[in-house]
Amino acid sequence: MTAPLTPPPPPHEQPPHSSHDAWHAVSAPPGAGPAPHGATALYGADGPGMKTEVREAAVITVGVALAGVLLGVLWSWLAPHVPLVGDLVDKTWVVYLKDTEGEQAIGVDGTFTLLASAFGAVSALVVFLVRKRGGVPLVVALGVGGLLGSLLAWRLGVWLGPTQNVIAHAKAVGKGVTFSAPLKLGAKGALLAWSVAALVVHLGLTALFGPRDPDPYAAPYEPTTPPA
Repeated sequence: MTAPLTPPPPPHEQPPHSSHDAWHAVSAPPGAGPAPHGATALYGADGPGMKTEVREAAVITVGVALAGVLLGVLWSWLAPHVPLVGDLVDKTWVVYLKDTEGEQAIGVDGTFTLLASAFGAVSALVVFLVRKRGGVPLVVALGVGGLLGSLLAWRLGVWLGPTQNVIAHAKAVGKGVTFSAPLKLGAKGALLAWSVAALVVHLGLTALFGPRDPDPYAAPYEPTTPPA
């Protein structure tokens, strides 16, 4: 004797496809291959891993900070000079401003701020053209690198400028002779100009020209019909 054949279950008793399978059908872009084990197709174009981003951020931080050498040289060269005059009073040297109403000191801070802002914009543009992506490590690298570059430029500009010993300088040039005061950054907030400009420009470029994340709801949902 042969066992009776069991008829297949009716269509309404077929196990429906899970919502997880339907989500994969929507998420996977057309023409994409199977996702690797343990990953979904939705995160296939998220960019490099965190280790790669941190490594790139470290390189960018060092490169941006080293550009502060050029900023310091330009600042010491382009900053206006504050005129001082030395005088001998009771055998004691006294140094005072030649032009008490002059705005050279403000010009020194303004020159540093403008140069630092320009360096921030250029560094953000270069990083965007090379990297062409955003990311928290990249933004932190631009901010920290800009601050380190500003500090390096400030100290280097002061060192390249006139001597800090104004009394010795007054004695060297003689009584009543005008000489330049040492470079001094009065507004310490100018040290943040590079970082602020770099972050604003880079975020703007990323928002306008950066790659867009894939839309998981772009493809229409097509329910599958179970076989009869």
